[in-house]
Formats: sequence, C-alpha cells, structure tokens
Amino acid sequence: MDSKEIIARRVAKEVQPGTLVNLGIGLPSLVATYLPADRGVFFQSENGVIGLGARPPEGMEDPNLTDAGGGFVTAVPGAAAIDSAMSFGLIRGGHIDLTVLGALQVDAAGHLANWMIPGKLIPGMGGAMDLATGAKRVIVAMQHCTGGRSKIVTRCDLPLTSVRPIDLIVTELAVFAVRDGALMLTECADGVSLDQVRDRTDASFEVGSKLG
Repeated sequence: MDSKEIIARRVAKEVQPGTLVNLGIGLPSLVATYLPADRGVFFQSENGVIGLGARPPEGMEDPNLTDAGGGFVTAVPGAAAIDSAMSFGLIRGGHIDLTVLGALQVDAAGHLANWMIPGKLIPGMGGAMDLATGAKRVIVAMQHCTGGRSKIVTRCDLPLTSVRPIDLIVTELAVFAVRDGALMLTECADGVSLDQVRDRTDASFEVGSKLG
C-alpha cells in the first residue's frame, strides 16, 4: 500500500454517513474510493455539482461532467447541478459538513498553507480559502514530508489559506488533532514509532493519552 492510499483510507474513516462533503484536488479526491456506496455521503464540487460519483470507464467520459480540478466524474442517483453562486453559498454559509484539503504546510497552531508553490505561476487559491473558512470540519490529507522536509512546521512561511485552524491532519505516518491552538498526536500508523514521527515533524506537538 503506497502512502497516498494509506492516507485516503484513514481519512475515509472520518466521513460520517449522510453528510455533505467536499474533496480537494489530488490526494483528497482518492478518499471517495474507500467509502462504501451505501454510506449515504454526497460529494459537492465548487464548479456546481452535488452528488459526484466515481471516475467513468474509459470512453464514457462526459465533458460536461467534471470535478473542480477538471477530472471526469459520474453523477450518483439524486445528483444535482447548481450554479456557482449556489455552490459557494453552500460553502460560505456553513452547509458543508466536511472538506478534505491537500496542503503544502500546516503549522503548530493548525494554520494551513496550500496554494502558493514557490517559483510556479498560479492563478490563485481557488475555492480553498472559502472551504477552509466555511466548512464545519476541515481535514488536511497530505504526505508527511516533501523532498525530505517536514510539511508540519513550526510556522508557515508560505501564504496562509485561512486564519481559521484546521481540525485534523492525516499523513502516512500519523494523525494529529488541532486542539486549543496546538497539535496533538493521536495515532501513529502501523509500524511507525513515536520517535519516527518526532524525527520527521518540525513542529512541536503533544502526545495523546493513548500513545503516552
């Protein structure tokens, strides 16, 4: 099992039945793969779909049915197409139960930076600012390190996506909850020791009682 699958499978356990969920582009979009079809979860996309389904079989793609990243998707029974005003009204109005976002950095206070890649020309942060601010719960799904450097840092040196702290970080090594402006390690992945997590995490964190 590769790191992305480990992360997506663990995040899927956080998705409650009957909720409205937004999945970010890239790794977060894999979470839907590991949810049972009978869970009753509806996936929302900023570009105006409620009820996203799995990627269609090759040759069955509909250019009018894509997710926010432009990837081809299907629609589940009961799905609805809405305009951008309604889509962002749901997000900004606090009607999204959960969003799962990728990240470039998360700091010791739970602040998220996920849109400015140094040296790259980019159009902007897209809907991430609204999702990180408006969703009822925000989970970051990301690999623990990039290029050998920890992505969980003492303080973000990239532009913040939102000043609101996220709720949970899930990596291939560990799970951290954000509580009262601080990180708490709540789980280590199978075969991963507490010392390994400490060695690969720049930010300071508390250790939950189950691990303590």
